[in-house]
Amino acid sequence: MTFDRGRRAPVLAGLVALAIGALTAGGATALRHNPTSNDTRGEVSYAAEVQGHVLNGQAGVRPSLIAVPGPAQGGAPNAPRTTKPPTTTSTTKPTTTTTKPTTSTTSPTTTNANRNASQTDQVLSIVNQERADAGCAPLRADSRLAAAAQGHSSDMSRRDYFSHTTPEGKTFDVRIKEAGYAQPGAENIAMGQRSAAEVMDAWMHSDGHRRNILNCDLTAIGIGLDTDGWYWTQDFGY
Repeated sequence: MTFDRGRRAPVLAGLVALAIGALTAGGATALRHNPTSNDTRGEVSYAAEVQGHVLNGQAGVRPSLIAVPGPAQGGAPNAPRTTKPPTTTSTTKPTTTTTKPTTSTTSPTTTNANRNASQTDQVLSIVNQERADAGCAPLRADSRLAAAAQGHSSDMSRRDYFSHTTPEGKTFDVRIKEAGYAQPGAENIAMGQRSAAEVMDAWMHSDGHRRNILNCDLTAIGIGLDTDGWYWTQDFGY
């Protein structure tokens, strides 16, 4: 499932979204969460490949078995971005003034890259704390997985889609291998959460995402974030 803004309905305003992919499952799970509703867990649907078939279903509903020729794909609808109000341009009659030059010193501003690194470092810290609580070894940060994750977050933001599969049909395992990592394992994505704590809380309250985070067989992780739309990606490897 791939979603774009052109098909978004007004009722989706205020939603944040999650999706999950696992190479061993070959499928995807999507979670929609409305922070204004009483049910903070949202609505869950899922698909997982089992011997050439796909199981589709919703929480509390018996899944149906559907034959498919290839891997399942997953995603969730985009959360709307806030657009800036139009600026007003005014024209004034120019005047000439003479002032003495002054010297000012300004502190360097924090770059987006530094802010993103802080957030992704916090995600890794929370992930490894959750794994420790579950008896799993910590995940090591891998630069290749991080490149794949950051590339996907930025691509989703730039081209305005939310899916494990790019508009060209490239799946997460292919993206990870292209980044130089030979054994991709799984991927979590999310959109709209504005802090490491928020996105990890959302992932840990979704069964599929939590299974990826607490999979003791996985050994490495890379995390990406684009704050233009708040697109998060976790890429896992064996």
